[in-house]
Parts: sequence; C-alpha cells; structure tokens
Amino acid sequence: MKFYLKYILVLSVIFGSFYSCSIAKHIPEDERLYTGARLIIKSDSIIKNEDGLRATLESVMGPEPNSKFLGMYPGLYYYYKNQKEHPGFINRWLYKKFGEKPVYQSDVETFDVEDLLLNRLENRGFFYSKASSNVVESGKKASVTYTVNVPKPYRMATFQLDSLPAPIYGAIQTLVESSPFTKGMRFDLNAMKLERLRMDTQLKRKGYYNFDDSFLIFEADTNRYDNKHFDLFLKLKKAVPRKATVPYKIASINIYPNYETSDSLQTEFIRYNEKNYIQKEVFLKPKYLDPFIKLKEGTLYNPDTSRNTARRLSTIGAYKFVNIQYKEIDTLVTDSLGLLEANIYLSPLNKRAFMAELQVVTKSNNFTGPALALTYSNRNVFGGGETYNTTLKVGYEAQVGGEKSLGDSSLEFGLKNELIFPRVIFPFKINDDFFQYSIPKTKTSISVDYLDRTKLYTLLSGTALFGYVWDANRYVTHQINPISVSYTDLVNSTPEFEDILSENPFLRRSFEQQFISGLTYSFTYNELVDTQRTHQKYLNFTLDVAGNSISLFGKEETPNSPKTFLGLEYVQYAKADVDIRYHFNFGKEQTIAARLFAGYGLAYGNSDVVPFVKQYYAGGPYSVRAFRIRSLGPGTYNAVQDTNNTSDNFFDKTGNVRLEANLEYRFPIVSFFKGAIFADAGNIWNTTENPIFDGKDKFSGDFISQLGMGAGVGLRVDIQSFVIRFDLAAPFHDPSLPKGERFNFDVSKPILNFAIGYPF
Repeated sequence: MKFYLKYILVLSVIFGSFYSCSIAKHIPEDERLYTGARLIIKSDSIIKNEDGLRATLESVMGPEPNSKFLGMYPGLYYYYKNQKEHPGFINRWLYKKFGEKPVYQSDVETFDVEDLLLNRLENRGFFYSKASSNVVESGKKASVTYTVNVPKPYRMATFQLDSLPAPIYGAIQTLVESSPFTKGMRFDLNAMKLERLRMDTQLKRKGYYNFDDSFLIFEADTNRYDNKHFDLFLKLKKAVPRKATVPYKIASINIYPNYETSDSLQTEFIRYNEKNYIQKEVFLKPKYLDPFIKLKEGTLYNPDTSRNTARRLSTIGAYKFVNIQYKEIDTLVTDSLGLLEANIYLSPLNKRAFMAELQVVTKSNNFTGPALALTYSNRNVFGGGETYNTTLKVGYEAQVGGEKSLGDSSLEFGLKNELIFPRVIFPFKINDDFFQYSIPKTKTSISVDYLDRTKLYTLLSGTALFGYVWDANRYVTHQINPISVSYTDLVNSTPEFEDILSENPFLRRSFEQQFISGLTYSFTYNELVDTQRTHQKYLNFTLDVAGNSISLFGKEETPNSPKTFLGLEYVQYAKADVDIRYHFNFGKEQTIAARLFAGYGLAYGNSDVVPFVKQYYAGGPYSVRAFRIRSLGPGTYNAVQDTNNTSDNFFDKTGNVRLEANLEYRFPIVSFFKGAIFADAGNIWNTTENPIFDGKDKFSGDFISQLGMGAGVGLRVDIQSFVIRFDLAAPFHDPSLPKGERFNFDVSKPILNFAIGYPF
C-alpha cells in the first residue's frame, strides 16, 4: 500500500512540474499568474461568528484565480493549447468544456477590494475599520494578502417605531414587538433589509395592497452614547402615498369561467356564494368551481390567498391560463379603508384532444417491437371540470437476439377508460376547508388487456380502480385506492406451458388465484420539484393489501380448500415498498444521485404465494443494469448450471423480497448530451422456498453476499426534460456463481439498456 501511495505521489509531482513548466512559458513577460488571496483579521475584541464574517469578506476578494487540480491548472492548459494556429478538434472541445482564461496580477484591483472590505465591515457594525494589502511575487506567480483591523462593533440599545399615521401605525407596531431584533445585537445592514421584507410581507397579508418595503427606512442614532451603542428608529419615507398606508378589503369577486381574450363580451350573470360568475353560457357550473376559490367578499386582501386560489384552479385540468387581477375602487376609498374588485379570468383548454403515440419497445431480455397508443380526451365532460380519457394500445414484441426460447413473441391489446373528477366523490360530505392546499381528485378507471404469448398461453385480464389523489403541500402527495379489483383468466394454455407449471408449483399457484380485491395507498415526499436545490430528497412508501374485506364473504367450497367469492378463488396478501432517493447537485449540471429500495410481500389466509403480477423482479434499465431484465436471482440461483430445470423462463425469476441500491454521477457533455457513471446492487429472494430452486432462493442473513453488483457508463439525450437513455453496464459480482468466483468485472459481454427517462 505504501508503495502505491509513493508511486502516486511521484507521478503527481512529475505531472505537476510538467504542467507548471508548460504553462509558465505562455505567461507574458510583463505578467504574473494570479494564484489567489488570503485574509488576515485583526481585532481588539472577540468577534461573534467570525467564520461567517470571514466568508462574507472573502466573497469580495476577487477575482477568482484559475482552478487547480493536484497542483496543476488543466483549464489554463487547455486555454493555451487552444491559442495555437491549428489547435485541432479535440483541443477546441476540451477548451470549451474545461478551459479557463488566465487571471493575471494586472487583473487584481487591490484598492477596489480594500474599499469593498471596508464597506462589508461597516454594513455589519464595524465602523472605522482599516484595510491594507500586500502583493507577494514569486517567479511567474503572484498572490495578495489582505489585512483588516476590526474595532469593537456598534450594538443596539433600543429599537422603536417613529410616529406614523393611522391605521398603519398599529399594524407596524405589532410587527416591531415581534421583531427578531434584540437589545445588544450588532449593527447589521443586511438584517435590516431582511426585516423590511418581513414587515412588507406581513403588511400585505393584513390588506396593505399598495405598500412596498422601500417605504420603510431605518435610522441609527449614536448621540446618546459614547460606548459604541445606538438607538434604532423605524419610520416611513417622506411623500409615501396615502393609499399605501390603509388596508384594502375585497368588495366584489367576478369570475369568468370561459374567458377568451378575443371576445370579452360576457352576458350570463350568476350570483353564487357571494361571487359573480359571468359567462355567455354555462361552461363550468359555479357549484363545482366555487370550492377552488379561497377569496371571499368582505375579507382583507391577502396575496397568499390569491396565490393559493390560482394554484388550486390550475389543478382542475380544464384551464390553460388562470389570471387574477385586482382593480382599485377609488370612489369608495375612505381615510381608513380601501376597496378592491377581484377579477378571475379562466381561459379553458380545448374541450377535446386526440393523441397518437408510436413507440419502439426495446427490452433488455432481447424482446423488441412496435407499439401504438391512441388516446382520446374529453375535458369538462359534465360541466364540473371532469376529464374522460380512453386509450387503445396495440403492441407486438419478438425476441431478436440471444438464445431462442418458448414464447419468443407476444401480441398485446389494451383498452383503458378513465374518468377523473376534480373533487371528492364520497357518500358523506367533507368540509371544503379540510383540504386547504388542494382539493383531492377522484379517479376511476376500467381497463381490459389481452396478451397472447406464442406457444405458451393467452391471458385476458381486467382491472377496476376507484380512489383519490391529492397534494397535502408542495412536497407531499397522497394517493389511496379503497377499491382495487383485478381479474385474470388464463383462457388458453399450451402443453408446453402446462409442463412448465407442473414443474413449478409456485408459478402454478400464482396463475390459479385470479381474483384480486384490495386497497392500495401511496405516500410521496418529493423535493425533486425544486430543481435549484443543492440537496434534494425523495421518499415513497406504498402499501398494497388484498383480500381482507372480501374474506368476510368468502365460502369454503370443499374442506381444506381455498375460499371463493362469487365462485372465484380470491387472493390475500400484504405488500409494502420503500423507495428513498437523494440528489446532490453541484457545479454546472452535475449531480450525484443515490437510491435505496426495499420491498416485502406476504401471502396469508387464502394464499400461500403472492400473485405473479405482484411479485418482484430484478435486473433491467430501472434496476441492476448489469443484468438483463428479470434475469437476476432469486438469491444465488443459476439457471445455466441447473440442468434439472427445463422451465427456465423470464417469469420464473420473481420473489417476494427485493433489496436494491444505486449510485450515479451525472454530468453534461455537450449541448443536450449528458453522461453518467453508475454502480448498482440488488437482488430478489423468497421467504418461503420454491422447490424448483433447491433452496437457493431463500432469504437469509447472508443476503449481502448474494447481491448482484455491476457498474457502467451512460449516455442520455435530454431535450427539455424528455430523456432518451442508453446505459452500458457489466457485472463485477454475480451471486449465481460459486463463492470465491463471484467477484469478476467481466467487461467482454456488457449489457446495453435502452429506456425513456432517468432511472431514479
């Protein structure tokens, strides 16, 4: 280990010397390369939060020197290489991505920096400070040392409000009493700016429609003290308009549910719940639109209520524009109160829409083929903002590579009908104030799917859902489906498939139990919506429970046999998933993304195995990318080595336990091309052994040594958040191999994954 460290150190010195020499020869004769500055703070007293003060001062000590890496200047090196008469394509590209223009000693204005240092010190109460600089020259390089002498700061003795006109005096006095300013605090201009913004926000919420934070000024008086203390006074600037010092209330609310800018003549007038609905003809019924509007006549103006109303209206799904405007009613302004007219203009989307989507489906199990999806949408179906969608999908897939197997092609037809109500459909009335942030949507859907797997089987399945989805706040979303019913019928089964089922009792049981009736719930906390955040967190928890309520009506047709409902054998299981993600954004479009996933399914009561459609699988473009889809696991099972199993097919590789971890570094390449370096780990297991796997699928305390691991690189085409993704990966730990042979980074046969969107 010491040898390698020594070797790396020697290489670093050699390359550093090489870069330094190659850069030095390009520096002009009358110039020196600026290498940065350091700051010395001298004070005759203890400075509270000196680190914060240092960071503030160092932020103005420009310019920034050229960046270094292991003592080298790669950005500067690429700049000089690009100055050649014929730099070449590679050098031009490297300069565009990493190059930096040189920063010389002549670019440093030390006197300007000294003035900025003194300004920042005075803004923080350190009056009569001193600043000096010293340039240190060494060969072809130069640096600067700045020294600031900081005296004892000025501290506040009292904070009080100057005389103001009524009624704003009482409103501001209340804010002064709740101010974060305390006796003994250091003079801080930035804190005063923040306090003005706080007061302006609070005054707006109290109805002061025309107020602005620039109307407030702070004045410090040191005349009463000789020990560096001051009295702080808050007052209004001169010539502040009278209308800025009185609150406004909403006198009337006009809503235009079908507003078109080209035709503003609205004839139909409906008065509903103290609001005026104006439209030529009834487009959206007032009783359905009214709960989304939080504005009320007679209440004080509040921008938060206005924004909340606009956001709620935009979630209906029937409008492309929501515009709320206020008009002052000057003729009714009194000395202590102003009046506003609120106008809400709603521009609807086209009532009907048709979308055709042609897909080329490429899967990691060598199945590929075209798919066509046709969707028809009808918005505001019943005049209450309802949306009806019907989608017809046709797809064909065939195995085009790898070793051929049974079922090497499939044909799929699907029809889905969905009706979304922008309100709660519930037997009992729910108070509208219960959902302050957003009104839940009620979603209902019925779908039918037909799948013909050549030489194996034909499946006919139907599903029905009834549930609710709503945002509790900007980051939290709840989705609950109290009614979730699905039925699958194996309408055709070939002798070859029957042989597979006879060899795998677990698989047979998962196909026999065809009726699923249960409840699903999902909780999502998502900070990824804030794209500017440095640290982004995401959490999703999903619970899926089936068969509990229907078991109350189940019948046992024959002793010791599964119960049935309406002649159908129903499923009982519980399944829970947790998906945790973290994104660290730094630099220019660079992200480190991490993900952890854990899932567990438990069959009980009427079932001894979780249904096939609810089981987990591992491998593929959204899982461990170094393994083909559904090819990883379960446990340490190896299909190639198992000569007794003649039924190895993609649907065998499932389990009721799944653990997975992913780590990915994302970076820009050029234009809309992005790159990635990633590593994945994961697997699936069964808590109850499937005899066909000889116990190799059993989950145990040794699960970490049974994780499939892989690494690779990715290319992404990101065009305005539409991402086409290519990931090339190879395994470096294969749990299906004997112990001692599992660690082997085999890059000779990588797996190419194609997908739409980022993996996590």
